[in-house]
Amino acid sequence: MRPLGIRVRLTALYSLILALSLCLFGGIAYFAMSHSIRTTVDAGLRREIDGVRAIILEVAPSGQAELKDELREFADGLGPGGRLRVADNTGTVIFASPGLESLTPHASQKSAQHSFRENIAGQRFRARQEEIDALGAHYDVVLAMSTEDFERSLARFRLILFSAVPAFLVLASLGGYWMSRRALGPVDEITRAAQTISAQDLGQRLVVPRTSDELERLATTLNEMLARLEAAFQRITQFTADASHELRTPVSVMRTSAEIALRKPRTDAQYRETLSQILRESERVSQLIEQLLALARADAGSGALPMIRTDLTAILKHVCQQAKFLSNEKQLAFSQELSGDKCWVQGDVSSLERLFMILLDNAVKYTPTGGHVGVRAWSEEGFAKVEFHDSGIGIAAGDLPHIFDRFFRADRARSPESGGTGLGLAIARWIVHAHRGEIHVQSEPSKGSSFQVKLPLSTE
Repeated sequence: MRPLGIRVRLTALYSLILALSLCLFGGIAYFAMSHSIRTTVDAGLRREIDGVRAIILEVAPSGQAELKDELREFADGLGPGGRLRVADNTGTVIFASPGLESLTPHASQKSAQHSFRENIAGQRFRARQEEIDALGAHYDVVLAMSTEDFERSLARFRLILFSAVPAFLVLASLGGYWMSRRALGPVDEITRAAQTISAQDLGQRLVVPRTSDELERLATTLNEMLARLEAAFQRITQFTADASHELRTPVSVMRTSAEIALRKPRTDAQYRETLSQILRESERVSQLIEQLLALARADAGSGALPMIRTDLTAILKHVCQQAKFLSNEKQLAFSQELSGDKCWVQGDVSSLERLFMILLDNAVKYTPTGGHVGVRAWSEEGFAKVEFHDSGIGIAAGDLPHIFDRFFRADRARSPESGGTGLGLAIARWIVHAHRGEIHVQSEPSKGSSFQVKLPLSTE
């Protein structure tokens, strides 16, 4: 079964709420009107009975004949809708309007004064019964007023409710559906536009309605999402192209070397030279594949590092020992400023060693013979800070924002021949972020570079 659309659901919910509201309003209005009529009639009956009481008190001493005449005149003054019945304490009826002769007083009521409904001669009346004392005698008085006009008004009001409310509900539901359709029209346009966007056309954007409401925010959010997807797709495409290019070169070298070596007999020295060249390229491919796998695991979120409380100073001392050998081979001065105290951080030892070795290796690799490379570490404001500086070739200002991009090389010096793949700094940044840290760089061409790593200290 096909689910109902949001327009239909909104209209149904709106109609249901409106129907309940109208029913509640109609019921309250009807009972309020009925209560108001009943209260008004009862007030009129009390006023008329006060008049009967005055007549009885004034005329009763003159005898029942005169009392009867006065009561008749009073009853005539009530009009065609009024009825009066007066009886003494023995039950003898002194006066009774037509239809009330056989009326039995409601003596069972707990109160001597009460109002009730009564059908008289086929008509509906509202009656009030009271006991009046005059000169030691008790009189039972029943005064009734016709409610036919009021009943007809209530009937007309009920008819209006039962006929007008459904009609109004239908019109309101149709109007609600029209409004929901009009309000959700831009959503359909956004949906149709989104359906036309494919992986080959991620540069297309949705039209943003200038309505300053949820629809404008939705379209803006979708455009921002498309921009992020486009950037990610471009990075993946570029990454794939760069990886293919990086792998193609050493594979071509190995294949060409092997083909040339097999064309004709060679000496042992020539075979060794060819095999050495193939081995170098194999090592380069292995290193590249290892780096690509590390970045792929990081992108997939499966490269979570096992964090333990570790001494950063000990890791730096170990890495600096290896960096000294690299510096000595290139005749570089190497300096280190490390505190003798332990510096505790939450981290993965092997990853931190890899991070620091990448930065030191780059410093040595891109510093000419006779230059210097240094490491400095200190603690400040809850963070461990490590700085790697060199007097190397430096980085141009235009290249600084991109040096952490994958396969990016700033200049010819940063080429495959120098052993670089363009992935080291990308891996370094991933390791720093995995440790909830920051990495910054300052550099000028021909004046060297300075990389600073900032890691939060362990509070355990």
